[in-house]
Amino acid sequence: MLIAAALTSAACSGGSTSGTPSPSPSANSTAPQSLAPKITEPITDTSSIEADPCSAVPVAVVESAGGKVKKTAVDDSDLGKDCAWTFDGTGNVSGGLVTANKDGLNGLYIQHARGALTTFKPQPSIQGYPAVVYDNGGEGLGACNLAVGIRDDVTYTVITQLRDGNPALQDPCSMATALASAAITHLKG
Repeated sequence: MLIAAALTSAACSGGSTSGTPSPSPSANSTAPQSLAPKITEPITDTSSIEADPCSAVPVAVVESAGGKVKKTAVDDSDLGKDCAWTFDGTGNVSGGLVTANKDGLNGLYIQHARGALTTFKPQPSIQGYPAVVYDNGGEGLGACNLAVGIRDDVTYTVITQLRDGNPALQDPCSMATALASAAITHLKG
């Protein structure tokens, strides 16, 4: 699954602290530092797309952004389920919730702070939710990884892998943004 591959290393541990050691660490000593914007209006009910990630974005929306969809499939990993839309010979795009990484968007901010990402670009918010384009060496024409924080512990992530002939090839992040926006609209009901 593309999301799992992109976010496998998103989990993080707390850093060391300086000063006098105490006999028992406080609860905050193992919590990751908060670098990402806080989600002010979290989407709490995500059960519909956790069960059926393809229900989040209508195929018509995917086709309007990237051309004829040949196949749709659900991919399942330890990080969550996503929907993979395969275009007719011009690549694919996947989108889904990353529910197992409890650091949410903050996990990407921490990876960036540690120098673990080759691309890290905060984006304009999508319907009021903070977003980041990121990668770890997979950059290239037709590629975009977009994570949108919908809760402090959950992101909706869209990953494109487009090829020649796809109308979004030159600007895959616009496609990713359109699909994330459609998913957020679905989630907000």
